[in-house]
Amino acid sequence: MLENLYKQIVMDHYKNPRNKGKLEGEGSIQFPYKNPTCGDVMVLYMTVDDNQKIKDVKFEGEGCSISMASCSMMTGLVKGKTFAEAQHLIEAFTAMIKNGEIPEDEDELGDALSLSGIHKLRARHNCSLLGWNGLDKAMKQHTH
Repeated sequence: MLENLYKQIVMDHYKNPRNKGKLEGEGSIQFPYKNPTCGDVMVLYMTVDDNQKIKDVKFEGEGCSISMASCSMMTGLVKGKTFAEAQHLIEAFTAMIKNGEIPEDEDELGDALSLSGIHKLRARHNCSLLGWNGLDKAMKQHTH
């Protein structure tokens, strides 16, 4: 029953992605990222304030339902967060996918919790982590 609900959430994010599009103008960061194992690609767009807070975030991309749904979920979770808060979410999501660890506060990951079953599908780990890894690298590049 829960698995069906999770599939519906994933498909909803795939068919109706949140925060899809470009951000342009002063202060916007554009970061392309590709999953080398399957060819899924995305470009992450962010505007960040002086306090390293993600004011806005969008993405464009092409890939499987898991990678695109995960990008949609990730952008919704990190908008308005500081880099430190976003880094915590990246770590929580990555631990869930790679190690099967569900966060103590399940609400913390919002709809991204629906991807918890990917842990069992090692071949799909990189799909679900596409946007999250891209965000991690974009934040690290922006702080250096």
